[in-house]
Order: sequence, then structure tokens, then C-alpha cells
Amino acid sequence: MIRLEPLAAEHLPLIRAVVDDPEVQRFTRIPVPAPPDFAEHWLAGYVTGLEDGTRIGFAVVDEAGEHVGMALAPTIEPEAATAELGYLVAPSARGRGVATAALGLLTEWAISELGLERLELRISVDNMASKRVAERCGYAREGVLRSVYVKDGLREDTEIWSRLASDENT
Repeated sequence: MIRLEPLAAEHLPLIRAVVDDPEVQRFTRIPVPAPPDFAEHWLAGYVTGLEDGTRIGFAVVDEAGEHVGMALAPTIEPEAATAELGYLVAPSARGRGVATAALGLLTEWAISELGLERLELRISVDNMASKRVAERCGYAREGVLRSVYVKDGLREDTEIWSRLASDENT
């Protein structure tokens, strides 16, 4: 069992650890290498976003009280009732269902607390584990944005997955 708590300064060690993880670097928009103060700036963006309603980040906390990942809404568009969601899991917590549980809680929160109608995930075409998480949480693959993402001078395709508040799995 996990729970979500809003990101705060106490989560900086978690943010730094996740940002430095090669798997997270490979499959996210986090810069490589991340600037030395990236974690602090990233956290500040989520704190500001919480205040103005444009984004929110949560630490994922397991039953032992350990910070094992993050569940994020990097973009919230209240007028359109949409958001992009994401999830990052610390290497030590992978393979335990943390990502699925975190996305499930984040999805439920976005629909019930914010009243959002459409949720989106952007997943690298090569990230098979993340696609399985999306499927388990009732997201539908809509298609591929070709050559949309550039990192380290390489272009990559990104899949769009969505879940609507009206979907059966809600």
C-alpha cells in the first residue's frame, strides 16, 4: 500500500536520486546531465504550480514510510479540464507495483479532486514497463507523436495514452 504526499523540501533527496537514475534519464524530459541545482528548481516549479493550479507533484510513500517515487501532474489546464500525468519510481522500489498504484491514485485524485475530464500520459515508444502501467490503469493508447522529443541530439517518438473521466475503469 502506498500514499501520496505533496512534494516539499523534505523530498529533495528523493528528487535528486530519481533525477540521477539512468532509467529516468533515458525515458523522461529531465536534462542529461541535470544542472547542479535542477532538483531545487524542479521542486520550486511544483510548489508554484500547486499555488496557481497549473501543476502538482507528489512523493510516493510506501507502507514503511520510505519515499519510493513521484507521481506528477506537470501540466494542468483547469479550463480545458485536462492534465498530463507522469510517474517515476526509485530503482529500489521497481517491480513491486509502485508505479501502477501511484498512477491509480493520481488518476483518481485528478478526476475526483480536480474534476478533470481527460488525462494524458506521454510515454517513450521504447518504455515497455510504462506502457504496461498505463494499460493496467485503464489508459488507452491513442497514437504516436513522431520525432517529437529531442534529447542528446536524438529525436524520439512518443506515444500518447489517455483516460477519460467517463471511462469504465474510473
